[in-house]
Amino acid sequence: MTARIDHIVTNGTFSLDGQTFDVDNNVWVVGDDSECIVIDAPHDPAAILNLVGDRKLKAIVCTHAHDDHVRYAPEVAEASGAPILLNPEDRVLWDMTHPDRQPDGDLADGQVIEVAGTRLEVIATPGHAPGAVCLYAPELGVLFSGDTLFQGGPGATGRSYSDRPTIETSIREKLFSLGDDVVVKTGHGPDTTIGAEKQGEWV
Repeated sequence: MTARIDHIVTNGTFSLDGQTFDVDNNVWVVGDDSECIVIDAPHDPAAILNLVGDRKLKAIVCTHAHDDHVRYAPEVAEASGAPILLNPEDRVLWDMTHPDRQPDGDLADGQVIEVAGTRLEVIATPGHAPGAVCLYAPELGVLFSGDTLFQGGPGATGRSYSDRPTIETSIREKLFSLGDDVVVKTGHGPDTTIGAEKQGEWV
């Protein structure tokens, strides 16, 4: 039996470079009736913990460390006992939000996270942030893309610690090879597919 995907949208803000914006974030929970992982913990920790329910939370996996993806990771970790996992290349951003709280473990390209009998492969996709990662679940046919790839193209690269050529290379070299039918579940907004994004005007 493979894992299922649960989903909520949380509302809050994103702040960087002296500006703050209202944002809606997708929170993805992957698991079964007994255990799960949370992908990003942006806002509303009570809602995230409610979605987890009485399951064992094995990890809070951060796709990157912009504050609208990690702001409540420590609170969810404290309530659940789950470790926070982050690519160390994103510590520069993490430390802006949580200078007194380190992540509990690292994420690295090629690492495998197992939950509910399902494998999620960590894919390093720098560009939107230096330590951005995606999570690919082959058995589910799903990619959790964080802010690397959206419906309509790459994530934003207009702020500090981001780079447009780098994110385009990450998408072309790391994500476009996964298969056209792979469903992309994003950090903000609707799902898309790898095949649809290969047809984008930016490609």
